[in-house]
Amino acid sequence: MKTINKIISFLYYSLFIFAPLLMTSKTSELFEFNKIIFIYFITLLILFFWVLKMILTKKIIFKKTVFDLPIIIFLISQIASTFFSIDKHTSFFGYYGRFNGGLLSLFAYLVLYYGFVSNFTEKNIVKKMLIVSLITCFLVILWGLPGKLGYDLSCYFFTGQLDNSCWTDQFRPHERLFSTLGQPNWLGAYLAINFFIILFFLLKNNGFINYLYSILIFICLLFTRSRSALLAVFVALIIMLIFILIPIFKEKRKLYLKKLLFLILLVLVSIFIFKTGISKIDNYLTFKDLNRLFFKNKNLIRKTISKTNLPSQIKVTESLDIRKIVWQGAIELGKRYPFFGTGVETFAYAYYFVRPKAHNLTSEWDYLYNKAHNEYLNYLATTGLIGLGAYLIMIGIVIIFSLKQISNNHFPISKQIPNSKFQIPYKFQITNSKLLITCLFLSYISILITNFFGFSTTTINLFFYLIPAFLIILSQEKLTNDELIEEKSNKLLLSQKIYIFFLLLTIAYWLFFIFKYWLADVNYASSDYYLKSGRYDIAEKLLEKALQLKYEHVYQDKLSYLLANLAVYFAYKKDIKKTEEYIFLARKHNLESLKKSPYNVLYWKTQAKNQLLFYQISLNKKEIEEGIRALKIAKKLSPTDPKIPYSLAVFYNLLAEEKGEDKKVWEDLSLKEITKAIELKNDFRDAYFLRSQLYKKYQQKEKAKKDLEFILEKIDFNDQETKEELKNLN
Repeated sequence: MKTINKIISFLYYSLFIFAPLLMTSKTSELFEFNKIIFIYFITLLILFFWVLKMILTKKIIFKKTVFDLPIIIFLISQIASTFFSIDKHTSFFGYYGRFNGGLLSLFAYLVLYYGFVSNFTEKNIVKKMLIVSLITCFLVILWGLPGKLGYDLSCYFFTGQLDNSCWTDQFRPHERLFSTLGQPNWLGAYLAINFFIILFFLLKNNGFINYLYSILIFICLLFTRSRSALLAVFVALIIMLIFILIPIFKEKRKLYLKKLLFLILLVLVSIFIFKTGISKIDNYLTFKDLNRLFFKNKNLIRKTISKTNLPSQIKVTESLDIRKIVWQGAIELGKRYPFFGTGVETFAYAYYFVRPKAHNLTSEWDYLYNKAHNEYLNYLATTGLIGLGAYLIMIGIVIIFSLKQISNNHFPISKQIPNSKFQIPYKFQITNSKLLITCLFLSYISILITNFFGFSTTTINLFFYLIPAFLIILSQEKLTNDELIEEKSNKLLLSQKIYIFFLLLTIAYWLFFIFKYWLADVNYASSDYYLKSGRYDIAEKLLEKALQLKYEHVYQDKLSYLLANLAVYFAYKKDIKKTEEYIFLARKHNLESLKKSPYNVLYWKTQAKNQLLFYQISLNKKEIEEGIRALKIAKKLSPTDPKIPYSLAVFYNLLAEEKGEDKKVWEDLSLKEITKAIELKNDFRDAYFLRSQLYKKYQQKEKAKKDLEFILEKIDFNDQETKEELKNLN
């Protein structure tokens, strides 16, 4: 059994070592997908050795904990939400692109929780796990810091170039650090957790290294410019200060207080030097002369902007302002689907149902929001009041349990072994046990705060579900014979051999499934590369292979549009047989993807785009009519999306070009829809330009001029295409 226990402990160590570090450019999503696949892989191995241990010892190894009831209630709520989901596939596997959060991932995290509390009794294992986490955190920091100086190691790893050039404008490591976690806020949340882990070692032991590492973590947290992580650290530090001041820590209170106050001083100095990235705070963190100079320059800049009338296109909406709009949508979804929500992890599709019109006036109006950017509102929208309530109850029980353990002064130094004269000494003294529980509690609180302004990721969820497991191990007071004495395994019985055989088959099947899942995504990512390169033939084969390895309606949707484009290609080549074949396949895959995900507005848009391509081949107006039907369904699903009425205007215009009695009807409808698009987004440059073209075509030149002039006056005075068009009209 010792060997199995060592293997299980090594597997848990590997989670904290590799999950934060794993990433590769071979997959469609560089960070989260590879991390969740690794978590699935390790979870299966832990489950295998856990069950093997039960078979060999001939007993059930499953420990009941104080969190069992809230966990069961939460699990049932998620299963119910999946059952009533608008997209059961997504609810089970998770949204494709985020992956973490689906029912499958929840099963994995719960296996990890129960696997830990059931297989470990020695408190020192928790300390070892935390040390491993701190070592990995240091590696994450070392990997990310060069990017701050313009020498990103990820770019070197992906492209062989030691600079920041491999990242798009959305990823700017020289401005906001994200290292191997994927996004600055995700790294900030991870650093906040580890900040309170190192705080335990700092308060427990004297040492310059502990202070240095604490400040290094905090400085890197400042480099992420993550407001939520910064807030989490400050709130948790205040809680820690309160704990030390009240009669919880009677022993070593003065020592703890001195160390904590000195750390807070170092934190404040770090903020003064490196700033927070929050202008309202940073304005007060500089010398008076520089401050005055700054405000003078700021006023000068404002005057310059007002004189030059910079286009509104370059304005970037504050992230908090966008979050408020998304939160409004999440609350509305909670009202519409009050019991079980729209389904686990379906926010990306459901948000379109209620997307506030105000979202169209933000700089991210065209982005797909797959999360509510508030974990609690996300649960409300996707799992309803029942799911959110169960989630909050689970969190509340963890908080109450932690506070009870922190306030408990009776942490035993040793325990009597039942039916024995011997005593087993605890490796943690009274104050150290309480101190460790306190610091883990603060790490847990930091997760709750960062999740309020964002959403959980794979690495953060590991801590979210395993910190309660750590608390259980640290707080247990009794050690039983079963926990201390291992059964000697006798010669295997035939029944045991049969159980082991079937266990091996089952785990091997699921491990192979996980590998195929990863390989399917690799093919999907490769297809995207060839698609952008114009190699549609190779992209088609890769997408078909991805679908064979694992079904995802995301693959099928992309394949449908690719096949429609290939149909156009073969029509150009006069290959009628191939053209008809690809039209048939494109329709087939589109209908199948819609059958699996009928509320996905993106797939209805794909159908409309396909119909437009088919119309180019056949010039049959029935194709346009089918496209309009698809767009009308999309409009019902997403009533505030300005791109849908824009597309309808294009389709109606095509019908107007057909000779017939209804020409005037189609013209009026095209103008009605494009005007609707402008009403939904009054700075929609393309909509104004299209309406001007339609007015020009329908012999209403004065109205066409007004739209073009509006673009130049209110949207972009440097729009060369608009200037040329206006010149032609005059």
